Amino acid sequence: MSQKPNVTRPKSLKARAAAPEVDLGFRWGAPNTALLGLGGAVLAAGYLSLDRGSLTLAPVLLVTGYCVLIPAALLVRGKGPEAGE
Repeated sequence: MSQKPNVTRPKSLKARAAAPEVDLGFRWGAPNTALLGLGGAVLAAGYLSLDRGSLTLAPVLLVTGYCVLIPAALLVRGKGPEAGE
């Protein structure tokens, strides 16, 4: 006779997933969305000008998009209780 292995399982998935959520203070609001959209538009314009052969405008637009606008969209905090996760 073969024996079945002894396997323990949690009684419910809710008991295992009941860890409390921690608020890290990150809020996503309208300013974040606007900055991210502006960053995407600036990046698109930078790649378009790079395709057309611009050696001055393209790097300025790409650096502005990648190093200024997208990080700003992630770092700006929303104000008020309506801006949240």
